[in-house]
Amino acid sequence: MTTQGKPASFDAEDERWMRTVIEKAIEDGADPSLTPIAAGIVLGGRLIALARNRTEEDSDATAHAEIVAIRAAGREIGDMELRGATLYSTLQPCGMCTMASIWSKVGRVVFGAGREDVHRMYFEDRQIDTLDFIRDAWRNDLVFEGGCLRKECARLYYGPDDIVPIEEQGNI
Repeated sequence: MTTQGKPASFDAEDERWMRTVIEKAIEDGADPSLTPIAAGIVLGGRLIALARNRTEEDSDATAHAEIVAIRAAGREIGDMELRGATLYSTLQPCGMCTMASIWSKVGRVVFGAGREDVHRMYFEDRQIDTLDFIRDAWRNDLVFEGGCLRKECARLYYGPDDIVPIEEQGNI
Protein backbone atom coordinates (compact mmCIF):
# COMPACT_ATOMS: atom_id res chain seq x y z
CA MET A 1 0.00 0.00 0.00
CA THR A 2 1.28 3.48 -0.77
CA THR A 3 -0.04 6.95 -0.33
CA GLN A 4 0.89 7.94 -3.86
CA GLY A 5 -1.65 10.38 -5.24
CA LYS A 6 -2.94 11.55 -1.91
CA PRO A 7 -1.24 13.65 0.73
CA ALA A 8 0.31 11.78 3.61
CA SER A 9 -0.43 12.92 7.11
CA PHE A 10 2.50 13.01 9.48
CA ASP A 11 2.16 13.32 13.22
CA ALA A 12 4.47 14.87 15.80
CA GLU A 13 6.32 11.56 16.25
CA ASP A 14 7.06 11.34 12.53
CA GLU A 15 8.43 14.87 12.56
CA ARG A 16 10.46 14.17 15.70
CA TRP A 17 12.09 11.10 14.16
CA MET A 18 12.70 12.91 10.87
CA ARG A 19 14.43 15.75 12.74
CA THR A 20 16.67 13.15 14.40
CA VAL A 21 17.51 11.76 10.98
CA ILE A 22 18.19 15.26 9.60
CA GLU A 23 20.60 15.89 12.51
CA LYS A 24 22.44 12.70 11.61
CA ALA A 25 22.56 13.73 7.95
CA ILE A 26 24.31 17.01 8.71
CA GLU A 27 26.67 15.89 11.46
CA ASP A 28 29.60 16.18 9.03
CA GLY A 29 28.19 19.27 7.33
CA ALA A 30 25.11 20.28 5.36
CA ASP A 31 26.72 21.12 2.01
CA PRO A 32 25.03 19.17 -0.81
CA SER A 33 28.46 18.11 -2.09
CA LEU A 34 28.76 15.94 1.05
CA THR A 35 25.63 13.95 0.10
CA PRO A 36 24.08 14.36 3.56
CA ILE A 37 21.57 11.52 3.32
CA ALA A 38 20.56 9.76 6.52
CA ALA A 39 18.07 7.14 7.64
CA GLY A 40 16.74 5.86 10.92
CA ILE A 41 14.64 2.87 11.90
CA VAL A 42 12.08 3.03 14.70
CA LEU A 43 10.45 -0.04 16.20
CA GLY A 44 8.05 0.04 19.12
CA GLY A 45 8.68 3.75 19.67
CA ARG A 46 12.43 3.20 19.98
CA LEU A 47 15.17 4.23 17.58
CA ILE A 48 17.01 0.98 16.79
CA ALA A 49 19.30 2.25 14.02
CA LEU A 50 20.54 5.60 12.75
CA ALA A 51 22.92 5.90 9.81
CA ARG A 52 24.37 8.24 7.23
CA ASN A 53 25.45 7.43 3.68
CA ARG A 54 28.83 5.70 3.89
CA THR A 55 29.52 5.08 0.21
CA GLU A 56 32.67 7.20 0.05
CA GLU A 57 34.03 6.25 3.49
CA ASP A 58 33.54 2.53 2.87
CA SER A 59 34.29 2.56 -0.88
CA ASP A 60 31.00 0.68 -1.18
CA ALA A 61 28.29 1.67 -3.65
CA THR A 62 25.72 -0.23 -1.55
CA ALA A 63 26.46 1.69 1.67
CA HIS A 64 23.45 3.99 1.30
CA ALA A 65 22.03 5.31 4.57
CA GLU A 66 18.96 3.07 4.35
CA ILE A 67 21.03 -0.07 3.74
CA VAL A 68 23.43 0.76 6.57
CA ALA A 69 20.45 1.39 8.88
CA ILE A 70 18.70 -1.86 7.86
CA ARG A 71 21.88 -3.83 8.55
CA ALA A 72 22.32 -2.16 11.96
CA ALA A 73 18.65 -2.66 12.88
CA GLY A 74 18.85 -6.37 12.04
CA ARG A 75 21.90 -6.74 14.26
CA GLU A 76 20.19 -4.76 17.03
CA ILE A 77 17.11 -6.98 17.17
CA GLY A 78 18.80 -10.21 16.04
CA ASP A 79 16.50 -10.72 13.06
CA MET A 80 16.62 -9.78 9.40
CA GLU A 81 12.88 -9.09 9.39
CA LEU A 82 11.93 -5.65 10.66
CA ARG A 83 8.16 -6.17 10.75
CA GLY A 84 6.35 -3.26 12.36
CA ALA A 85 9.33 -0.93 11.98
CA THR A 86 9.31 2.46 10.28
CA LEU A 87 12.26 3.53 8.16
CA TYR A 88 12.75 7.31 8.01
CA SER A 89 14.93 8.77 5.25
CA THR A 90 15.76 12.34 4.35
CA LEU A 91 15.49 11.50 0.64
CA GLN A 92 13.14 9.19 -1.26
CA PRO A 93 14.88 5.82 -1.28
CA CYS A 94 16.46 4.70 -4.53
CA GLY A 95 15.54 1.42 -6.18
CA MET A 96 18.13 -0.58 -4.25
CA CYS A 97 17.02 0.84 -0.90
CA THR A 98 13.36 0.39 -1.75
CA MET A 99 13.97 -3.28 -2.55
CA ALA A 100 15.91 -3.65 0.71
CA SER A 101 12.89 -2.19 2.52
CA ILE A 102 10.68 -4.77 0.86
CA TRP A 103 13.03 -7.65 1.66
CA SER A 104 13.60 -6.55 5.26
CA LYS A 105 9.83 -6.38 5.77
CA VAL A 106 9.71 -2.90 7.28
CA GLY A 107 6.10 -1.85 7.66
CA ARG A 108 6.43 1.76 6.67
CA VAL A 109 8.86 4.02 4.84
CA VAL A 110 8.66 7.77 5.51
CA PHE A 111 10.85 10.09 3.48
CA GLY A 112 11.36 13.83 3.33
CA ALA A 113 12.40 15.13 -0.09
CA GLY A 114 11.13 13.34 -3.18
CA ARG A 115 12.32 13.01 -6.76
CA GLU A 116 10.65 16.25 -7.78
CA ASP A 117 12.42 18.20 -5.00
CA VAL A 118 16.03 17.42 -5.91
CA HIS A 119 18.46 17.19 -8.82
CA ARG A 120 17.96 14.21 -11.12
CA MET A 121 21.42 12.82 -10.26
CA TYR A 122 20.04 11.39 -7.01
CA PHE A 123 17.99 8.79 -8.90
CA GLU A 124 19.30 6.08 -11.18
CA ASP A 125 16.42 5.95 -13.63
CA ARG A 126 14.46 8.49 -15.63
CA GLN A 127 11.28 6.45 -15.99
CA ILE A 128 10.92 4.11 -13.01
CA ASP A 129 9.89 5.63 -9.73
CA THR A 130 10.57 3.57 -6.62
CA LEU A 131 6.82 3.63 -5.99
CA ASP A 132 6.57 1.24 -8.95
CA PHE A 133 8.64 -1.29 -6.99
CA ILE A 134 6.20 -1.05 -4.10
CA ARG A 135 3.16 -1.48 -6.34
CA ASP A 136 4.71 -4.55 -7.96
CA ALA A 137 5.98 -6.19 -4.76
CA TRP A 138 4.28 -9.20 -3.28
CA ARG A 139 3.54 -7.11 -0.22
CA ASN A 140 0.40 -5.13 0.32
CA ASP A 141 1.29 -4.17 3.87
CA LEU A 142 4.09 -1.69 3.14
CA VAL A 143 3.19 1.98 3.52
CA PHE A 144 5.46 4.38 1.58
CA GLU A 145 4.89 8.06 2.42
CA GLY A 146 6.79 11.10 1.24
CA GLY A 147 6.93 14.74 2.21
CA CYS A 148 7.65 14.62 5.94
CA LEU A 149 9.54 17.88 6.58
CA ARG A 150 9.94 18.09 2.80
CA LYS A 151 11.42 21.60 2.66
CA GLU A 152 13.94 20.98 5.43
CA CYS A 153 15.08 17.78 3.76
CA ALA A 154 15.17 19.24 0.24
CA ARG A 155 17.51 22.01 1.44
CA LEU A 156 20.14 19.34 2.09
CA TYR A 157 20.48 18.50 -1.61
CA TYR A 158 21.04 20.11 -4.96
CA GLY A 159 17.75 21.39 -6.34
CA PRO A 160 16.14 20.33 -9.63
CA ASP A 161 17.51 23.35 -11.52
CA ASP A 162 20.89 23.67 -9.81
CA ILE A 163 24.02 23.47 -11.91
CA VAL A 164 26.00 20.68 -10.28
CA PRO A 165 29.73 20.30 -10.95
CA ILE A 166 30.25 17.25 -13.18
CA GLU A 167 32.64 15.65 -10.67
CA GLU A 168 29.85 15.65 -8.08
CA GLN A 169 27.19 14.13 -10.29
CA GLY A 170 26.34 10.54 -9.51
CA ASN A 171 24.08 8.37 -11.69
CA ILE A 172 24.46 10.62 -14.74
